[in-house]
Amino acid sequence: MRPFSFAHLSCLLATVVVAPLGACDSSETEVEPTGEIDQDYGKPLIGVDDSAAGKADSFDGAGGPATAGLSSSTEVWKATRRWYETDAAAGIAWPASSPMTWDEKYAAWVDSLPKVEKGWYRTYKLRTPWGKELESPRLECAETAMFLRATFASWYGLPFYLTASGASGTMYFGHFGIVTSSGANASGFPKFGTAYKDFTSQFANKTNAQIVAAWPQDSVLRTKFLTTAKDDDNSEILGAGAYAGAYFDEIYLNKRVGHFMLRLLTYFGSIHLASTQNTFNVKPESVRAGDTLLERWQKKGIGHTIVVKHIEKLPSGKLSIDTMFGSMPRIQALWYDTNLSKPYFTSELTGGTGSNYEGDKYAALGGGLKRWRTGVVKNGKWYNIVPQADRANFVDGADLAAIGARPGKFRDLMGTLSADEQLDVLLQRIDVARTSLRSRPASCSNRQRREEAFTELYKLAKDSFGMTAREVDEQYRILDDYVLPELEYAQSKTCCWNSTTSDMYLIVMRMNEEKIGDGLAPQCVEPVVFKNNNGYSVFANYANSIGMGSQWKAWTEDEPCAQRAVAVDTETTHAWAPFCSVDAAVVSND
Repeated sequence: MRPFSFAHLSCLLATVVVAPLGACDSSETEVEPTGEIDQDYGKPLIGVDDSAAGKADSFDGAGGPATAGLSSSTEVWKATRRWYETDAAAGIAWPASSPMTWDEKYAAWVDSLPKVEKGWYRTYKLRTPWGKELESPRLECAETAMFLRATFASWYGLPFYLTASGASGTMYFGHFGIVTSSGANASGFPKFGTAYKDFTSQFANKTNAQIVAAWPQDSVLRTKFLTTAKDDDNSEILGAGAYAGAYFDEIYLNKRVGHFMLRLLTYFGSIHLASTQNTFNVKPESVRAGDTLLERWQKKGIGHTIVVKHIEKLPSGKLSIDTMFGSMPRIQALWYDTNLSKPYFTSELTGGTGSNYEGDKYAALGGGLKRWRTGVVKNGKWYNIVPQADRANFVDGADLAAIGARPGKFRDLMGTLSADEQLDVLLQRIDVARTSLRSRPASCSNRQRREEAFTELYKLAKDSFGMTAREVDEQYRILDDYVLPELEYAQSKTCCWNSTTSDMYLIVMRMNEEKIGDGLAPQCVEPVVFKNNNGYSVFANYANSIGMGSQWKAWTEDEPCAQRAVAVDTETTHAWAPFCSVDAAVVSND
């Protein structure tokens, strides 16, 4: 069994291969993915060149595309500034005559994004240079980090690119388009400079109010989406039928950026953010808003990406750190306060000293605190470098001792919670996962998160409160946990079903509540687990019997699903006390 993280499966991406970019524009030819669909990510990820794995990081990085081969026809936006420069103009998160570099302004912008209370969760509100504000888009975790960085870069004419390796060689996705090492347009991808429009110059002398009032729309971009389900990237804040493309149309005057963003988020994931070609490791004490924290538990494939949202310096050199991240099925980014965020920073999976199930050291897998490399031109090529201002904060990826020491350093920096405070945090984590499951009951990621929190709760309860695991279950388990147990992803068809609904949750739970009764009957009745058991007919039939047949949806392959043919899903080995040994207590808690 794979040693999953706190957010296992949270970054399973349901992007499709060709059609998912929506209604195709006649001016472009969609590209077929290089190689097979990555089964962990569920998307056509272009690979990562790991030939430099284990070698010392280079401040200057590897050479990128040749500038001589680049063309305005492929360009998404023109890079007129550099990240290390300053600018006297006031901006959306900094005053006039600010001494901050653009890299520091990016951090200030991320930090400034306002909090939005959404009932059971918090997210952020995106602030644009034109005064428009929209609630966060629905994205998965790595997509959230890439979206924020590339968006800011495009608005302010800053260089941005990420490197990947396809079957035909190295490719670069960035401000210059999607190109090869020579600078030529990568085969099959659109030439953004000629295929799409940039309205920026038409509004150069307009006020923000005038720009917003006359905001141009790209009818093709507005129809595009990121997922076959056409559901988890919906932007209901913009009205019915609005998906990622419509959201991008609302925030970019340069429509080329929206079309580019769809490709960037389709072909890149956390493996690319772990690569030292795109990011670099930094010391814990230098953490700032806009940094990313990566969980990695394997050399390739899925991981979890967390964006650092807000830093507050406390007495005695301690730090309070808020974070945010997307998930899968795609969601608006969840905003976590410092107590909920701390388990990520102190986890072995963020580059700690332990080893995974294959014997690989976590410190060697690319996890931990990262900062974006910044693009400069040298010797006729683009390079993604470690900025001069950050070189004192740099940690060499090959220095496994220094990498492995970072979770322990964060443990010191973020302080120690009392046992009661730890209990509150764990119960919050469990509640967040349960609440998510009430909207998406098939979600394997939220089932996983709930059980990871319970695993920590068992240990805390034993060490600090003298409670047995059974006593924990009697006090804190509810019926939902037994009806929606954790499943083995690779052996469970349900895990690919991202489009389940709150109505389906109600059907499943109502059937179980009727079946079990008040928990006081002489003979305990085990709940019917919501999973694939030669299909889902027991739930569909019950839905029909109570007049909710139209609310029950048939199973759909909402992400590429290698386990689509399994007859019966596989539950993980559960640490909990069996339902019928604690049923009265569980029903009472529920």
